[in-house]
Amino acid sequence: MLDPKLAAKYENQARMLANKVKKTYNHLRKRFARQNIDVFRLYDWDIPEIRAAVDWYAGHLVIAEYNRKQSTPEWLPMMGAALAEILDVPRENVHLKERRAGKQNGKRYERIDTTNKKIIMSERDLKFYVNPYDYIDTGLFSDHRNTRQMIREIAGDKDFLNLYCYTGTFSCYGAKGGARTTTSVDRSETAITWARENMDLNGITEQGNTLIQAHTFDFLEQAKKENLKFDLAVVDPPSYSTTRSRKAEFDILQDHPKLLFGVVELMRPEALIFFSTNHQNFEPRMETLAISDVAEITSLTIPEDYISKKKTIHRCWKIIV
Repeated sequence: MLDPKLAAKYENQARMLANKVKKTYNHLRKRFARQNIDVFRLYDWDIPEIRAAVDWYAGHLVIAEYNRKQSTPEWLPMMGAALAEILDVPRENVHLKERRAGKQNGKRYERIDTTNKKIIMSERDLKFYVNPYDYIDTGLFSDHRNTRQMIREIAGDKDFLNLYCYTGTFSCYGAKGGARTTTSVDRSETAITWARENMDLNGITEQGNTLIQAHTFDFLEQAKKENLKFDLAVVDPPSYSTTRSRKAEFDILQDHPKLLFGVVELMRPEALIFFSTNHQNFEPRMETLAISDVAEITSLTIPEDYISKKKTIHRCWKIIV
């Protein structure tokens, strides 16, 4: 039984959150509808005591609590109920998640349910399958929709490499932008299967669009042996990654110089690499790379609905080889 004082506090927070989200929804929905964008952020820890992120998925709500020791099991359902009511969303379309800080975030594909249910979301003239039921992440990182569009605009006649490709959304944009070839790499069989489904959904053929299930460093080693070369790359690794064998552990703070060194070795002269991370304490160490220039372009890659005073959703660099 929830303490009455705590219950009253949560009810007040739920009202504040609902009012804030409704105002943002009214501000954004028509503009994104004109752009044919189904997925956008409505709230991200804007009120200090309400530690949550709220995303709109074309009639579905994904509500994630930034979990901490003081969290109680009653809080998140109360926030979800208030948001469902004010936005007139059926309860079955409200998806509650818990996000924990630290190395747990490396469990990128860990299941929380087994519905295997995917729904289609639009992003401009492309469509992607999302699964808000079974995983912490839904299959579409909407905070990178600007970056995806950048890739599309420069992909023409280029050989494009997408490392840690997840569900292949960058590769779909590259292919639609006229890339000569796309090569998408991820260690997860689930992700690679999902990426193929997204390509099929967008009419992208298997020919010239290669999907590879492999650990990134294994791929980089093999690609070097085969003398594969690329003109454009996206590298968007998780902050942490572990495997059962522990032979392929990855910590972006320690390992990004080695990772980027391996990528640079595969790039043709004047090639472009887009490197991104959502690690909140990331400090780049790129001084020793054999490149001609590097510039942080975060301000260009974060969409307006992801701009937050509390935290930066991701950081992004453009590297010229």
